[in-house]
Amino acid sequence: MECIVRWTGGMTFLAETGSNHVVAMDGAADGGGRNLAPRPMEMVLVGTGGCTAYDVMVILKKSGQDVTGCEVSVNADRADTDPKVFTRIHMLFKVRGRALKPKTVEHAIRLSHDKYCSASIMLGKTAEITTGYEIIEEAAAA
Repeated sequence: MECIVRWTGGMTFLAETGSNHVVAMDGAADGGGRNLAPRPMEMVLVGTGGCTAYDVMVILKKSGQDVTGCEVSVNADRADTDPKVFTRIHMLFKVRGRALKPKTVEHAIRLSHDKYCSASIMLGKTAEITTGYEIIEEAAAA
């Protein structure tokens, strides 16, 4: 896996990923940026949320669950001094579907957290990571 990050002026950077996608990052005005894009550390949380949501969806589908949606809210605290690593991260999953089994949803989240999500496992080296979930029942298809 690789990427190239290029400075474009001020505190704005464009990253080109190995899969040929471009992502912008910028700083806050008080740090010399123009607030045009997410901060690099926000991108770390975005990537972690995407990584774990991906895992949960794959596991639920393989488990035969009638899942129609998954949203994860990621909330984090950082250390006050440099390096300002994440010290606490809470992930709240909102899983939509029909007749979803709570134990299966819990198991999918646990497997992602403990075995599959590289991002959250790495961040778990500095941060206490907690999870929660809500199941949103959808009406049966007509």
